[in-house]
Amino acid sequence: MSEQIKYVLDESAMPKDWYNLAADLPVPLAPVLHPGTLQPITGADLAPLFPMAVIQQEVSTERYIEIPDEVNQILRQWRPSPLFRARNLEKALDTPAKIYYKYEGVSPAGSHKPNTAIPQAFYNKIEGVKRLTTETGAGQWGTSLSYAGALFGLEVQVFQVRISYDQKPYRRAVMETYGATCVASPSTLTESGRAILAKNPNHPGSLGIAISEAVELAVQRDDTKYALGSVLNHVLLHQTITGQETQLQMAMAGDDPDIIIGCTGGGSNFAGIAFPFLGEQLRGGRKRRIIAVEPASCPSLTKGQYAYDFGDTAHLTPLTKMHTLGSTFTPPGFHAGGLRYHGMAPMVSHIKELGLIEAVAYHQTACFEAGVTFARAEGIVPAPESTHAVKGAIEEALRCKQEGKSETIVFLLSGHGHFDMAAYSDYFAGKLVDQSYDEKELGMALSGLPVVPDNIA
Repeated sequence: MSEQIKYVLDESAMPKDWYNLAADLPVPLAPVLHPGTLQPITGADLAPLFPMAVIQQEVSTERYIEIPDEVNQILRQWRPSPLFRARNLEKALDTPAKIYYKYEGVSPAGSHKPNTAIPQAFYNKIEGVKRLTTETGAGQWGTSLSYAGALFGLEVQVFQVRISYDQKPYRRAVMETYGATCVASPSTLTESGRAILAKNPNHPGSLGIAISEAVELAVQRDDTKYALGSVLNHVLLHQTITGQETQLQMAMAGDDPDIIIGCTGGGSNFAGIAFPFLGEQLRGGRKRRIIAVEPASCPSLTKGQYAYDFGDTAHLTPLTKMHTLGSTFTPPGFHAGGLRYHGMAPMVSHIKELGLIEAVAYHQTACFEAGVTFARAEGIVPAPESTHAVKGAIEEALRCKQEGKSETIVFLLSGHGHFDMAAYSDYFAGKLVDQSYDEKELGMALSGLPVVPDNIA
């Protein structure tokens, strides 16, 4: 294929199956525990929250799981998403490295999140569910589930983290356009929300709190289930369509990445780009550097403790072993709202503990600087979350320049920043500041981790 290739968009690059990393792990994941008994949870324990098809995917160890035709027909509207060679960025950095980016901003919701919203809505619909509840940070997941709900005739209730609800009103407008209801979290609709507001009426919210509210509401009605946009195994599974496409597209381009990069909050878009490549490596393929980039203000992978913890603030969820800052930890109100989660996906945490991936953390001003550099070179304004991946790619490209190496880098540009321009305006006005987390609060949150016997942990 010609070296002049700009991008690859070919339906033959669209996989028919999701890839499950659990099949190739050298050490299995720690079990998910019931918070009351500290015994491994069963499908019956999860049934009030998820449809059975999703539960089966959550615990599956099969390498490939077929994507339903009904789901593929919808995904085909924008998939395969394009893989671009960032030639202008390479020139701007004067680097010998080759930089590619997989662009997920072409979806109707503007991010990678519909990759899992569509199948989750589909599985709920065929099991007779009428309503879905969920949380969202920056709003990309809430937007995506709202869109999926509209396609399958499901009512959607979204709890959006208060700080993002206030920062990004147009995300809320898109959710409402799709027919969903969106409220700021903590809210007065739930006991957990009212309890937090009673202590602090101006609480900025967190993803952990919003999850508590969505879960609490879901279990109150038989016709309602909960949908999650990151962290859990089935969500990461659905996202692997991006990495599999990237493998096929890189082969079409006659290239092969040495370095794979993704931003990390809960872990879904990182898993999407990284897991297929890592699985290939674990099955005897070539070794690559795989780098997770997270916000320095919420650094679960680089500063968190690897331990069992709740996925939510009100402790309504099962216990999972993950890198965590503590379920009661509230990150500062930085603009990458989708990365403001106290924990990391158990499977991403697991491979970090096994030494299979690297993790770095950057402050938001450095990431926005990288996002502006990228936008001026490539023409796409990245979402604040995605600027972390851009920053990671630029750092690796500059290292290649310093060392005189011509390595190939691919990163996932998980979404566009068209609804985040207030953050860019703040950056240009010098109002965007780097916010450090409260060390005392972090210590208190970590001191409250659940006590799990050593023979289990």
